[in-house]
Amino acid sequence: MQTLLNNLHWEAPAQWLKIETIDMHTGGEPLRVFVSGLPAIKGVTVLEKRRYFKEHLDFIRTGTMWEPRGHADMYGAVITSSADADMDVFFLHNEGYSTMCGHAIIALTKLVLETGIIKKEERNPHLTINVPAGKIYAHATMENGKVNGVAFRNVPSFLYLSDQEVVVPGIGNVKFDVAYGGAFYAFVNAESLQLSLNAAHYNQLIDYGRRIKYAVMSNFSIRHPFEEDLSFLYGTIFTGKALEEGHHSRNVCIFAEGEVDRSATGSGVSARAALHYAKGELKINETIIIESITGSTMGVTVRELTAFGDYNAVIPEVSGTAFITGQHTFHFDPEDPFKEGFIFR
Repeated sequence: MQTLLNNLHWEAPAQWLKIETIDMHTGGEPLRVFVSGLPAIKGVTVLEKRRYFKEHLDFIRTGTMWEPRGHADMYGAVITSSADADMDVFFLHNEGYSTMCGHAIIALTKLVLETGIIKKEERNPHLTINVPAGKIYAHATMENGKVNGVAFRNVPSFLYLSDQEVVVPGIGNVKFDVAYGGAFYAFVNAESLQLSLNAAHYNQLIDYGRRIKYAVMSNFSIRHPFEEDLSFLYGTIFTGKALEEGHHSRNVCIFAEGEVDRSATGSGVSARAALHYAKGELKINETIIIESITGSTMGVTVRELTAFGDYNAVIPEVSGTAFITGQHTFHFDPEDPFKEGFIFR
């Protein structure tokens, strides 16, 4: 076999678009990071860059997130230079573009420090990262050039709607809260709907999560205090009992167009910290450990109290670990009828 493969010689034609990525995961949730080949992205702020990419380069999102290069649950990040931070980042998924992503922040912090994309001399380096939702402050624990753990302070997070109820077609009356942790989520107790938060109920969680999201969107207004681009419900998060002793709880996030977060969801646990604090269920500087559908965990702590527009908000700190899984070179053959990807969800 090896002798046969020694005869391999192929190079893509020069006119084909070639994009290189490094793939990672945080708690099992994938992240595809673009490191070479993207056309110039115009804009000064992250929101301007994201808007330009959406209007002019969306075929790259679909071509790398969807099949045949990706899959319905793929997730991506575009990193660019920044005028006032270590880097600007925006995020891609099967439906479009998200406002904040905690699992990506954890993975990107590891990536840029371990590969030298960003050079920091201190042992436990700090990064400032602009995302569509605002400014994120991350720090890493390093040993012998390897990042062993990452924590980040998120944007102000707050309880938006408390103890609400909505009629969901095919399900019935559903009680929920909406909280913001860089994105808006509807939080629903899984036990109240007789749902189990494990892989065996994966498809039912997707179905219920999508139904609830659309019902809440149809009946309630979701408005960010400052940014119209952030004023939408990103997903549904089901919460329930932890399976491991010493953990606070488990949650499963159904976001975008039926994606299932394999991690505990960094922006989601940030929103949960705000929700629990507002309801008197979490104290400042108290850390809780939240499980994901894979059993991986993230920790979250309320570090500060603040005001955000008309809302009483918290500054949550989220912690987790990430791993590099591979490198890819993707080619876009102009004659390929599926060069821009396809999706079945």
